[in-house]
Amino acid sequence: MGKIRVHEIAKKFNKSSKDIIKILTDNQIDVKNHMSTIDDVGVRIIEKTLNVKTAAPKKEAPKNNAPKKEAPKNNAPAKEHKILKKENPQNSQKFNKKNKTGGNSNNNNNNNNRNNNGKFNNNNRYNGKKKQKDTRKKKTTGPGAFIKPEPVKKVEVDPNLPVKIPEILTLKDFADALSIPANDIIKKLLISGGGLVNLNTELDFERAEEIAIEYDRLVELEEKVDVIEEILKEEEEEDESKLVTRPPVVCVMGHVDHGKTSLLDAIRKSSVTTGEAGGITQHIGAYMVPTSNGKITFLDTPGHEAFTSMRMRGAQSTDIAVLVVAADDGVMPQTIEAINHAKAAGVEIIVAVNKIDKENANIERVKQELTEYELIPEDWGGSTIFCPVSAHTQEGIAELLDMISLTAEVLELKANPERNARGIVIEAQLDKGRGPVATVLVQKGTLHVGDAIAIGNAFGKVRAMIDDKGKRVKVAGPSTPVEILGLSEVPFAGEICMAMESEKEARATAETFIAYGREKMLSETKSQLSLDDLFDQIQAGSVKELNIIVKADVQGSVEAVKQSLSKLSNDEVAVKVIHGGVGAVTESDVMLASASNAIIIGFNVRPDPTAKSAAERDKVDLRLYRVIYTAIDDIEAAMKGMLEPEFEEKVTGHAEVRQTFKASGVGTIAGSYVLDGDIQRGSTARIVRDGIVVHEGPLASIRRFNDDVKEVKTGYECGIVFENYNDIKEGDQIEAYIMVEIPR
Repeated sequence: MGKIRVHEIAKKFNKSSKDIIKILTDNQIDVKNHMSTIDDVGVRIIEKTLNVKTAAPKKEAPKNNAPKKEAPKNNAPAKEHKILKKENPQNSQKFNKKNKTGGNSNNNNNNNNRNNNGKFNNNNRYNGKKKQKDTRKKKTTGPGAFIKPEPVKKVEVDPNLPVKIPEILTLKDFADALSIPANDIIKKLLISGGGLVNLNTELDFERAEEIAIEYDRLVELEEKVDVIEEILKEEEEEDESKLVTRPPVVCVMGHVDHGKTSLLDAIRKSSVTTGEAGGITQHIGAYMVPTSNGKITFLDTPGHEAFTSMRMRGAQSTDIAVLVVAADDGVMPQTIEAINHAKAAGVEIIVAVNKIDKENANIERVKQELTEYELIPEDWGGSTIFCPVSAHTQEGIAELLDMISLTAEVLELKANPERNARGIVIEAQLDKGRGPVATVLVQKGTLHVGDAIAIGNAFGKVRAMIDDKGKRVKVAGPSTPVEILGLSEVPFAGEICMAMESEKEARATAETFIAYGREKMLSETKSQLSLDDLFDQIQAGSVKELNIIVKADVQGSVEAVKQSLSKLSNDEVAVKVIHGGVGAVTESDVMLASASNAIIIGFNVRPDPTAKSAAERDKVDLRLYRVIYTAIDDIEAAMKGMLEPEFEEKVTGHAEVRQTFKASGVGTIAGSYVLDGDIQRGSTARIVRDGIVVHEGPLASIRRFNDDVKEVKTGYECGIVFENYNDIKEGDQIEAYIMVEIPR
């Protein structure tokens, strides 16, 4: 039976609508007025309440089969009344439908009449189903079954115990947590001037705490669980009985033209057996080399990337770093950078002194230079392994591989091959024919074809695996690099690859990553230090060591800044310069700062555009200074929590010097072309030559043709004269800026 209105049921039982509403309200059925509708449940409750005396004979009637003939007679008037209603002159369809509904209600409640009435034979099938349904309902529900159970929130809570709430919650959730009616809180806030709020108004923790105090209740901030961290959480305890020795993962790094690629090629060729000579036609960013002491995995990726971007979530992709230094060239800037990256990653360093076959090779000079960076050779009483090699003649290659195997043996590198696979993405790309392809280095467990995997935002099933020799494989154990196909999208390099029990679970994991968002994920993984909040973090005890990267125009300045900053260490925090170099701030410096949670100090240098955008993206604090004492004072003040309001420079435009002219009484005029923004009169400008600032000062004048102008916009040429500076050369970059005061 469908729904029926209160006034209709009242008319049927010859009662007022108020009486019917009262009966329903007493039985906890929510009705507002005479137009409210009720279902079969409400109808049965009303019938049970109003027809208690007549209900008894109806229940007994089926038990005694004798009164069956009398039942229709007793109810005959009701049936005649129904027929009369149908013959009512008002023959509109709506009216008839309503009355038919009413008739069906009576029939549902008088099952005996319906079963014994010959006129209803056409509907016996339908009515039988309805009867079974109603009977089933009656069987499963006893007396008082329609009374709503008491809500859980009505359970009394000890008001003396603090209630844990999230950082932001709605007023309704807050009221439920404290077991206080939400309307009371809304009224109280309205009266006390707390503003007009509703159930969906969001409250922060501080405001929720204030409201709770007014009710003499205590609240606590519930511990925030990072779902992503929970997913990526490493298993602290592995079953030692299942651990087996795994091949070491080695990364070759060093300065440009010192022979890294040549050395890698020599290692690969020397390790190919006679039957496989020339058999390796391709490699996939990483490859395994068989040696007499076991296999070694080499990463064929940029060395810095192997240590920095791949340590996004504490993942360690490399076990040993081979530092290549040319015997005829010695230690160079990128060599120092590579040493600092390897030390920051905490991996073992083996020095390969390459090009020993050259006439001007000097191995002892290389050893001497590297002692300055705490890499002392074993034959000099240190602990660093030095291997003289020649990629050209393949001299010393076997000894280098032996040393790598020996170092790996000392490190006792082990993994459990019987667990679900877990690894790291070395590189990934979108292939036209194969779709998203990721090169994964398996670190734990064994990856099988058909396994469901999740890699950051991507998920899928491993459709195929290809090893470094281009052959299809079905399984990949620890320290094995493979290309995998079957992902939903191209993952990021450095993401963690996890094998899941099912594709559904893998999809859920990927969706969790997407929900959090990459930017939020990074910011929560590592909160980058800045001088502005350094003091607060020191007080909170979260900073024990302040890492700093120093870049300057000359080596002398680097050493001076490093020594001055190192002296700022105190009992609470140690200042540690993890890298110092000459030249512009590069993207590699920003990557190292991001991975090591460091602050970059630039002295008389500028960041290149890529580095600047990378610093903004990764939220790395990049500070540029012209005076060494200003840098020292800033860091010292930050450590004491007394930083003054700072002036931030706002770059207005860049120009390139195309030609220079000399004019008597004026000096050197820089004929310039504005590359972007605009050059304004009264602004300060700096001249950058090969990434190094050679001059910084105010502009004397800007002219177009013979006229002084206020500004020159992008795409126009102009003549620029600096105050008291004439050493301008063609190709110099002019960066104009104004200073804007920013209160902290």
